[in-house]
Amino acid sequence: MRTPFPRSPWRRRREEPALDLLRELARLTDQIHCANLIQLHRITAAQADHALADPAPASAVSTLDDLSEGRRRQALFVNRRYGAILLGHRVGGYDWDVLIGHLRVLCRNRMFKEYGEMTGERRLSLPARALEARAGRAVDADIPDA
Repeated sequence: MRTPFPRSPWRRRREEPALDLLRELARLTDQIHCANLIQLHRITAAQADHALADPAPASAVSTLDDLSEGRRRQALFVNRRYGAILLGHRVGGYDWDVLIGHLRVLCRNRMFKEYGEMTGERRLSLPARALEARAGRAVDADIPDA
């Protein structure tokens, strides 16, 4: 089918740089978003480091009650590892299937299993579409005995 007003070649050439510019802007926006996620993770990891090194901040950071100092540190470290795995997926380091593979390996850890049991009810309060909620459901449903 012919278009009633075909675009002339000079007009197409003028539009291509604009499209290239929009693509580049979208790419830069994604990179800035990933950089912000990584920086947020660094801040969170630094707080976890303080909590792992000193029991006073550990009790302030942790929402898990009735844990010994050692168990609280283990839970904080497991949470930190879990966060790093989720970050890898968020910034495009790997796709959903690889994320699940990493979680399967982590699920072999006894402390991670216990941490999952201790925090299962809290995960229910997350928005259903949130990555943490989807990953939590995968851990709870798909890999309970990994």
